[in-house]
Formats: sequence, C-alpha cells, structure tokens
Amino acid sequence: MEDNKPKLSRTMTPGQMEMIAIGGTIGSGLFMGATSTIKWTGPSVLLAYAFVGIILYAVMRALGEMVYLNPGTGSFADYGSKYINPFAGYLVKWSNVFQFIIVGISDIIAMSEYLNYWWPNLPDWLSGIVMIIILTLANLVSAKAYGQLESWFAMIKVATIIVMIILGLLVITIGLGNNWHPVGISNLWSHGGFFTGGLTGFLFSLSVIAGSYQGVELLGITAGESASPQKAIVKSVRSVIWRILIFYIGAIFVIVSIYPWNQLSSVGSPFVQTFTKVGITGAAGIINFVVLTAALSGANSGIYSASRMLFKLSVDGEVPAYFKRLSKRIVPNVAIITIAFWIFAGFIVNYILTAVSSGTANLFVMVYSSSVLPGMVPWFVILLSEHNFRKQHPERLVDHPFQMPLFPGLNYFALISLTVILICMFFNPDTRVSVSIGVVFVVIIWLAYRVHVYRQSK
Repeated sequence: MEDNKPKLSRTMTPGQMEMIAIGGTIGSGLFMGATSTIKWTGPSVLLAYAFVGIILYAVMRALGEMVYLNPGTGSFADYGSKYINPFAGYLVKWSNVFQFIIVGISDIIAMSEYLNYWWPNLPDWLSGIVMIIILTLANLVSAKAYGQLESWFAMIKVATIIVMIILGLLVITIGLGNNWHPVGISNLWSHGGFFTGGLTGFLFSLSVIAGSYQGVELLGITAGESASPQKAIVKSVRSVIWRILIFYIGAIFVIVSIYPWNQLSSVGSPFVQTFTKVGITGAAGIINFVVLTAALSGANSGIYSASRMLFKLSVDGEVPAYFKRLSKRIVPNVAIITIAFWIFAGFIVNYILTAVSSGTANLFVMVYSSSVLPGMVPWFVILLSEHNFRKQHPERLVDHPFQMPLFPGLNYFALISLTVILICMFFNPDTRVSVSIGVVFVVIIWLAYRVHVYRQSK
C-alpha cells in the first residue's frame, strides 16, 4: 500500500535544505520580536536566547537521529504516531498546519506595513493580496523553485546580520561611528544590572524566543523532497544550530552593547540605528528591505510547510483525498492553494478588525504568539518519539553515525524546560490570551480526532 501512495519528487539540494532551515528561524521573530524580549529581561536576554538554543539543539539532534533512518515528508508526524500514539501524529500534523497559517498571516500583516515605507498610499489589503499571489505561484512551480527562492531570502537575511554584527563589533571595540571612542560593553550592566527584569522577566522572554526559533524543524518536512536526505540531514543539523545561535546571540549582543536596553523603544529599529551610527545612509531603507525579505521568507515557508502537512493528512486518510492531488510539476497544488486561501482569509479578517477597532493595534504580537503552543507540539513529539524509539529499537542504533548525545538527560531537560515555558505564558498578561488560543486549538483537534476514529470504526 505504501508504494501506491503519491510521492513528492526529490529535487531539493542539501544546500537549499540548510538555508531553508536557517531562513525558517531567522525571520520576523528576530527583527520584530527582539525589542519585546529585551524589554522584559534586559541584557540577560543573551542568556535567554542561549537557554532556548540548548532546547533547540536537543530537538534537532533527536530529529536528525530519526530522520537519518527514515527520511520522508512530515516524518516527525509518523514518529509521533508510531512511537507515542496515533493521536500524537494527528496533533503534530494539524499543529504544523495551524502554526504556519498563523505565521503566514502575521508575516503578510508585517509585509503590508513594510511596503508602506516606500508607498505610503498603497492600501494594505492590496499589497497583502499581491504578496500572497506571488508566493502561491512560487510554491506551485516546483519544490526546487521554492528551495531556490527561500535560499535567496535566507542569504539576504544572513548577510545583513553578519554585516551588522561586524559593524557593531567595530563600534564596540574601536569606536567606528562614535568619533573613534569605543563604546565598550558597559551597557550590559550599567542600566539597572544584567538581570533587569529579574527571574520573572527572564522566564517571560523565553516564550517569544521559542517562537522565534520555531521553524527549524522544517528539515523534517523538506527531507521528503531532498535528493540526498541522509547527507543533507547530517550536514544541516550540525551547522544550522550553531549558525542560528551565532546570528541571534551575536545580533542581540551588538544591540544591547551599543544601546542602553531601556532606550531601545525610543530609537526605533535597533538594526536601522546600528547601520545609521556608522554612517550608512539609507539605513532605514536597507533594513526595511531586509525585514520585508524576512516576512516574505516566513510566509513562503508557511505555505510550503502547511501544504505538505495537509498533503500528508490526505495521504494518511485523515482529510479528503483531493488534498493529495499532485500537479504535473509534482507539487500538491490543491493543498498549496487551500493554505494560501486560509492565509488570505486571516489577513482580510485582520484588516477588517484593525479598520473598525483601535484596540487591535498590537494584533501582530497576539497573532504571532498564538502559534507558539502549536509550534511547540512538534518539539514535544520529536523528543518523546526519540526517547521511545531508542527503547523499542536499540538494534537500529548500532553503527548509527548521528546519535543524539547525552541521552536521555538532554531529552528530559528539553521537555521540562518547554513545559515551564508554557506554564509561564499563562502568568504573563501579554501571552495569556495567545497560549489560551493554543490550548483551545489542541482541545478542538482532540475532539476532531475522536470523531475521525469513530468514523473509521464505523
């Protein structure tokens, strides 16, 4: 039966997979979320990013160990069904669909704002529609075209962050742009100390940071369309984790060293200010282009990932069969168009709500953070699946070249940490509504699963 299921073509290169994983995590969460996390915890946000980075490392090594043996589209959903229970796999698939639809909506919202920088009279609804059409067409062409587009998006973001880190270090060490008076790193402790938000602020920042890192598990989806999945997985997991940590922690280090953390809200974008400080004219336009690219990348990945999971749901008989239809270019065109439509519908609803009520001004943060809990579901399932996989199949680990280190201690650390982050979200007024939306989503999916099982039994 497995051979009769529709299969996607393996046209994506290891390099594209690597850039997709990097690009999937370096997006609006860094460019738009950094100021919020710094506000909560001050300079200690550096430790917060490193702490969540350890969780990310555990998740990726657990995923890499299993995907190496069984690479396929949405493979971590299969692991959930096989090594935990069928509901775990079902929940992962729908969580991934929900998460990336929400990410797509929030990134389209962000894109319409960025385009207003150059065209202030351009209606938000029009720019949103144009962007959705462009991204939908890119996904319909082929998986290789998606990979190429996402690679370019990722390279633009990565290059910008590297240049910013280098310039920032020059400002800190030799005073470039500061009349050759080194800024130093005293801002890390001179304005209320290193832990300005205390333990509470530190814990509150972890949820936004976790949301920023979500998307790296795209490797477990792109594996089904990779030309050489084993090679790509090993290379990507080993390099992606450290690159992401360097980009995030490096960029945040430069920001909180150059600027007092409590003045960041008044300087505008710290990325813009860093380039402006060293005399780069047009810095605002450059950074606006980069964050536009970041939002395009996020929405592009959202359409890709959610459509592949919707395709997998159909292949597994959990949604109607027409979602598994493949076009002549071997892409799930019905699933792609469906996901793009849901993103479009969410964007229009946001536009209407914003137009009729001033109370939705901070809607981006609320919409974006409502994806955090569904986005954590794959992380929980990957860690639990890998734990059970080792218990059930110790023989498959003999001569395995890419085993997860520090097992099972690293699994337990990551699982407990993720649980603490979720609990803290209920105590934070800024994230309480968002995590509550995530809980309601999980309950709805559980009810839908019970209905599905009942129908299957009939």
